Amino acid sequence: MINQEKVEEAIYQLLQALGENPEREGLSETPRRVAKMYQEVFAGINEDPKNQFTAVFAEDHEEIVMVKDIPFYSMCEHHLLPFYGTAHVAYLPEQGRITGLSKLARAVEMAGKRPQLQERMTEQIASALDDALQPRGVFVMVEAEHLCMSMRGIKKPGSKTVTLAARGLFQEDFQKRQELLSLMRQ
Repeated sequence: MINQEKVEEAIYQLLQALGENPEREGLSETPRRVAKMYQEVFAGINEDPKNQFTAVFAEDHEEIVMVKDIPFYSMCEHHLLPFYGTAHVAYLPEQGRITGLSKLARAVEMAGKRPQLQERMTEQIASALDDALQPRGVFVMVEAEHLCMSMRGIKKPGSKTVTLAARGLFQEDFQKRQELLSLMRQ
């Protein structure tokens, strides 16, 4: 749980440290607004993405299940600047164990709502799905633009970082992995 009072105090002090007057019109409500925003942006700090897989069903389906182009927003833990993009999540059910499609998107959302690294986020989503369903294979691809690269430092807006995480069959079978990558890129 985010301590709203402490966040407000920290933002007030940050504004002062930047040479601003946190009491002036336009800034006087900023500490409260930022604290409220952080409650939403960091809502996943105490949530395990695996907890999103509450609905598991038995279905006669043993082929790829994929949800692609799942939008997400996260916050780079190194600079506390946003990174955002899309995640593609796929798995091969084992003995017909499937989950609701929205659960895949919820896992992406929860993994992103914390100070995060894209590499870790990708692994967390893959591990959560693998642990929850024990499928024959899991594959996660995350593509994101990082504002810490776009607006500061090297200043390369539009550049994308791609991270992958594979489990089971998608880690072992190159042909299956290529088939899935082809589907994700369509």
